[in-house]
Amino acid sequence: MNLPENLKYTTEHEWIRVDGDVAIVGITDFAQGELGDIVFVEIETEGEDLGKGDTFGTIEAVKTVSDLFMPVGGKVLEVNSGLEDAPELVNKDPYGEGWLIKISVANIAELDELMDAAAYKAMLEA
Repeated sequence: MNLPENLKYTTEHEWIRVDGDVAIVGITDFAQGELGDIVFVEIETEGEDLGKGDTFGTIEAVKTVSDLFMPVGGKVLEVNSGLEDAPELVNKDPYGEGWLIKISVANIAELDELMDAAAYKAMLEA
């Protein structure tokens, strides 16, 4: 399982990477593997201010639909438009082309409440 060290992780299996004033959010390799073949991603929160833990969209696999949760509070700046025609990018490249949203982080201190790769791996193995 791929767990990049430069990301922070949530108990709900989202990841976040801060790049300057913008943070990129997606789901983990573990999550996409558990979901199976992803067939649809629905995110209609672009432009909205959401709190930590708020639902920002849903991801649909062949047999299930799962909510997507904000790892930290912030404003949804952009949705990955490439997922409209190719939702399988989340399966193929969850940390790259399969990213879900870009946000502006409202409170950078909330990042400290998230897990690093080692803690996330330990949670999965528990």
